[in-house]
Amino acid sequence: MKKLIVALLLAAAPILGLAAGGGAHLDDADIDLGDQASLQRGAKYFVNYCLSCHSAHFQRYNRTAKDLGLTETEVIENLMFTTDKIGDTMKIAMTAEQGTEWFGSPPPDLSVIARARGVDWLYTYLRSFYLDEKRPFGVNNIVFPDVGMPHVLWELQGAQKAVFKLEKDAAGNDVERFDHFEPVSEGLLSAEEYDQVVRDLTAFMSYIGEPIQMERKRLGVWVLLFIAVFFVLAYMLKKEYWKDVH
Repeated sequence: MKKLIVALLLAAAPILGLAAGGGAHLDDADIDLGDQASLQRGAKYFVNYCLSCHSAHFQRYNRTAKDLGLTETEVIENLMFTTDKIGDTMKIAMTAEQGTEWFGSPPPDLSVIARARGVDWLYTYLRSFYLDEKRPFGVNNIVFPDVGMPHVLWELQGAQKAVFKLEKDAAGNDVERFDHFEPVSEGLLSAEEYDQVVRDLTAFMSYIGEPIQMERKRLGVWVLLFIAVFFVLAYMLKKEYWKDVH
């Protein structure tokens, strides 16, 4: 029994480490995967701001059209900039070698980033870039310290700086803790409008992480109802079989 408990704890250790990592407060993404308009806007932002450097190798354009309520013509005309075949996946022209040369390492594929990091992490990350002259692209990120990518949405959000305050750690040493952001320059959108853009983008990345998830949840309700009904019938059958014994 002890060996089983130890094995379970060891198996859960990576998950616990991931949950505890970073230390930044994560805001609630509050996405709605049933909102096709939000997913359509998210797809537009993804291909315009993300797909230049990041691929989504597991998502096909024709699948996107089907799930998001778009025609293949609409997808071809508005979302396809890196290929001319509707059945292709969301790939990019940049090679891994070029990514390493330009960014230090190839930008990761975003097909399952929402499943790996979580939608709250993505939502908070895209709103947490701040000016930092020490970094190669002039920005840093509260959620992902020393991030290696530029803030591609800066024109929409504007520039902001991070304000830190000194606090005592457990050992009594002074450490800097993030307190809040202060705007430096205005973007094209208000704070509320930018939050909605990030929410739409996060929703789309959650969708491509598991395109079948809405159908899976819908079927799951029927499966649970079936199990509930079957349990009642099985219990009644058990009572019938054992009534003479008891």
